[in-house]
Amino acid sequence: MTSTERMPRTAVVIVASTRAAAGVADDRTGPAITAWLAERGFDVIGPVVVADGVPVADALRGALAGHPSVIITTGGTGVSPSDGTPEATAPLLDRELPGFMEELRRRGTEATPTALLSRGVAGVAGSTFIVNLPGSTGGVRDGLAVLGDVLEHVLDQLAGGDHPPTG
Repeated sequence: MTSTERMPRTAVVIVASTRAAAGVADDRTGPAITAWLAERGFDVIGPVVVADGVPVADALRGALAGHPSVIITTGGTGVSPSDGTPEATAPLLDRELPGFMEELRRRGTEATPTALLSRGVAGVAGSTFIVNLPGSTGGVRDGLAVLGDVLEHVLDQLAGGDHPPTG
């Protein structure tokens, strides 16, 4: 393999939405994330739509078993009683990357103050980068903008790459 070739990268998109899982609401965020990842050359699994709660944890563990490069969740990051995506994700992480979520909340509050209520986490589980995005289309748009700035670098680092020269 030459330096310009790369192994296919895989991504999994998990949607935490009890209403979408029951078929009473449309999922608009999962397809947007899936398309965004596909545009960047990922082989994408999903969106996998599951109800909030235990199904999210099960979907995350199942996705990790396939060793994807990245897992992006959407939904379940707020303060409602059923929102538990961060609690399902955090125990799976070897290392958290709090700066990602801090920046997502910062950018989100430029459009809506309720972005501060997002409790999502981001981090690394083995060699997989996991990010919890909010379930709103605006939160996903903001999250993908933040990801666009750092995703290649994170994945390069996880693959053992060196820091690029600065200056």
